[in-house]
Formats: sequence, C-alpha cells, structure tokens
Amino acid sequence: MRLILAKCVLVAGICAGTLSPAVAQGTSVGPSGLKIPRFVSLKSDRVNVRGGPSTDHKVKWIFRRAGLPVEIIAEFENWRRIRDSEGEEGWVYHSLLSGRRTALISPWQRTGTIVSLRDKPNEKADLAAQAQIGLQVDIKTCEKSWCEVSAKRHQGWLKANLLWGVYPNEEIN
Repeated sequence: MRLILAKCVLVAGICAGTLSPAVAQGTSVGPSGLKIPRFVSLKSDRVNVRGGPSTDHKVKWIFRRAGLPVEIIAEFENWRRIRDSEGEEGWVYHSLLSGRRTALISPWQRTGTIVSLRDKPNEKADLAAQAQIGLQVDIKTCEKSWCEVSAKRHQGWLKANLLWGVYPNEEIN
C-alpha cells in the first residue's frame, strides 16, 4: 500500500511540474538505466504528446516530423517526459522515441539567417556548405566544441553551440 501511495505522489508531483526531473528521479539515471536528461529523436512522423504518463491523459499536441530532436527530462515506467526546442513539455510513450541523434541549427535565431558548415572542425577551414537556421541535421560525431552534421546530401562541421540537440562539450561517436 505504501509503495502504491508513494508512486501516486511521485506521478502527481511530476505531472504537476512541482518536482524537478532530477528530484523526481532522485538520481541522474532513470528507471531505463539511461542518463537523465538526454537528447533523443522522434521515431515517427506522428507522435502524441500527453499531459501525463498514460493514455488516460489528454493529448496536448501532436508532433508531425520524424527525426525531430527532443530532450528527455524525466521517466515514469514506459513514459518519457520530453522538452522540445521551444521549451514545451509533455509525456511520450518510449517506443515513439529513437536513440538516433539529430539537432536543429540555431532555432533561437532570426529566420533567414545562414550558417556556414566547414570541411574540418575549425573556423578557418574551407566552406563545406551553408544552411539556414532551423534546419534539422543528423549528428555524425561531436568532439570538443564541434559537431560533424549532415542533411540531405551535404555534410560539414558546425560549432556545437549552434545546435539544439547537443549538450555543451558533449562527445558523440
């Protein structure tokens, strides 16, 4: 009975947003055994985001873009609380998420801004391609403060601080 009551209090606190994900989890590792927070991507081009961790909760909105990066900030059983690049939060069933790493190029910048991808992880390296902000890219690798990314048939290196979907100084192989 105490275990059920404790679970109810935990879920209520998470759903109400009164507990931070770290406090709600009590550790930086969730029930899945994976780190919290962490970035993942949407597996499907139709993903319901709910107000709480069950199908009993209403759908808050629907993502319609496979591969979009989201940040897992909490876990409850098979449900993941996610945050998108605009700061919106909700719950998604775990099987609708993928470990594939993607990112958005500088979604916080003004529309129409162009960024330069380089041949090597160096600001003075040759230009590999140019991309508009908001473009969704696949992350191939990140080292130090640079990430190698690709989109369609283009690839190049971009400073990690221009990507939403990568933590500062994160290494991705």
